[in-house]
Amino acid sequence: MDFDFSADQRQLKDQARRFLADQCDRTAVRAVLDGPQSHDAALWKGLAQQGYLGAAIPEAYGGLGAGYLELCVIAEELGRAVAPVPFSSSIAIAAELLLRAGTEAQKQRWLPALAGGEAIGTLALAERPGRVTPASIACAVSGGQLSGRKLPVADGDIADFAVVAAHAEGGDPQAYSLYLVDLKGPGVTREVLPSIDPTRSQARLHFVQAAAEPLGAAGEGARIVADVADRAAVLIAFEQLGGADRALETACAYAQERFAFGRPIGSLQAIKHMLADMYVSATLARSNAYYGAWALSTDAKELPEAAATARVSATQAYQHCARNNIQVHGGMGFTWEFDCHLHYRRANLLALALGSLSEWEDLLVTRLCARQAAAAPATALATAPGAAR
Repeated sequence: MDFDFSADQRQLKDQARRFLADQCDRTAVRAVLDGPQSHDAALWKGLAQQGYLGAAIPEAYGGLGAGYLELCVIAEELGRAVAPVPFSSSIAIAAELLLRAGTEAQKQRWLPALAGGEAIGTLALAERPGRVTPASIACAVSGGQLSGRKLPVADGDIADFAVVAAHAEGGDPQAYSLYLVDLKGPGVTREVLPSIDPTRSQARLHFVQAAAEPLGAAGEGARIVADVADRAAVLIAFEQLGGADRALETACAYAQERFAFGRPIGSLQAIKHMLADMYVSATLARSNAYYGAWALSTDAKELPEAAATARVSATQAYQHCARNNIQVHGGMGFTWEFDCHLHYRRANLLALALGSLSEWEDLLVTRLCARQAAAAPATALATAPGAAR
């Protein structure tokens, strides 16, 4: 059994790496970090022209229809380059929401624009810190008009549309629905929020009787979001994996070239152990991310557990590698001139992109326990006295 990507997928990975090395070097990333723009619009358009944004979008909606394995490969390279583009919010989440719950008209309107880099989408879910529950949502829709606020909304300052969680008029207060809102329409105002990673912006959205059309069945918002979150978790895990690998490579290179007391610091036992720990965490994350990619690409019943495992492992690995990369660089690692903080910023931002690490850890334990409980009766029956052998 082959557990690796195919030759074509590896070739795609190499092509994406070369493209990003040419179009998204440290100068391009820092131009966004230090400048007034919150993303690299030229790079976003270039990714679309290469077909990368539409890799998993069906051809009927303007995409390549290649598949999720190809999109995982691209996500890893974007994470490695710390690309200042709205990939996770627009492609990993918004496009998946449309594919899973959108009407034919909604798909025809927005998916070709997403694949072509002509539109950016996002999910507006939370309204305050903490876990999102139906009780925590105050946004409401009445007569097809939405009012309320959302924060933080990833890439909300540049998005063309948002999928917004809100309560329907006269609906069940213990459930919420999803609505598609054109953010360039009347009744919408935006406010950029401070973020640990300015290359992936956050915003506060205010809605005052903004036109909203339902996305999916009424009261099914939580189920749809949970389904899409599992799919997005795998894609974002590959972003984190690419970043973790790059942080590890940077740390190793510096440990070999930096001399202290007449010897490379990589020869010191403390540095060796630190690098070894980084390698182990990144390798474990890769194993779990590959399992998630298989489950996503085959729509396997194991996807919920595989997605949670990939999410937890990749989040831990990226934060670990980004933090230790700074430590290996010593005092220089904390300076603005070195690039270590680029991965540290992105690692902490992606750690909260779909909910906190503790939320996903709880979710993983709950899912594993549920699966084991479901399998227990069959196991007990098979081992009962007199069972057929």
